[in-house]
Amino acid sequence: MGGTSSTRRVTFEADENENITVVKGIRLSENVIGRMKESSPSAPKSPSTFRGYDSKANEEEMRRRVAEELALKESENLKRVKHGKIQAREDINKLLERERSVSNEQLTRAILRERASSEEEKSKMKHMDLEIQAKQLEEKDRVLKKQDAFYKEQLARLEERSAEFYKVTTEQYQRAAEEVESKFKRYETHPICADLQAKILQCYRENPQQTLSCSALANQYQYCVNHAKQNVLEKGG
Repeated sequence: MGGTSSTRRVTFEADENENITVVKGIRLSENVIGRMKESSPSAPKSPSTFRGYDSKANEEEMRRRVAEELALKESENLKRVKHGKIQAREDINKLLERERSVSNEQLTRAILRERASSEEEKSKMKHMDLEIQAKQLEEKDRVLKKQDAFYKEQLARLEERSAEFYKVTTEQYQRAAEEVESKFKRYETHPICADLQAKILQCYRENPQQTLSCSALANQYQYCVNHAKQNVLEKGG
């Protein structure tokens, strides 16, 4: 902000009778007019030869006082301008300080909102991850239950087939056994030539070094066995 200066044009004129000096271009204050009246006492009428001198003296005095008034006003204007500059600078500093404070407060609020938003986003992401994991676990559990039910069903079918196969096999075996039993009659076996067999064994025990002495008994036993076979074949035929 800069001060403004003005140049005033001041002119001094005298009236027709050269009794009053007229100042044009400036507005005098009441104080100046009062001082001018006090310093200009009413003088007795002077001869016409001194009128020019008095008029010139009054004009010089008027010029001096007007110059003083102008200097005083200029000084006051400079003081007001200087004070206005200081006041304006203070107002600007206060305004800047308020703006800085508001900006800092807004920045702080923005940072807090951003942090809160970031924490909220993190919480949402964590919650979403937990939900996804829970859904994945539920899906795995569902698949495992489905597989378990399938395996149980297959095992039940295998057990059923095994039971049926065992039943059929048992029945077939029973029927086959009955058929075999019906085809072949049971019969009792008796030792052939048991008495001769006992005698031969006794002879071998008594004559371990002379087995030829038991040859007669051996021939008899052989004959007895052949005769028994012949009888069996004849009965079967």
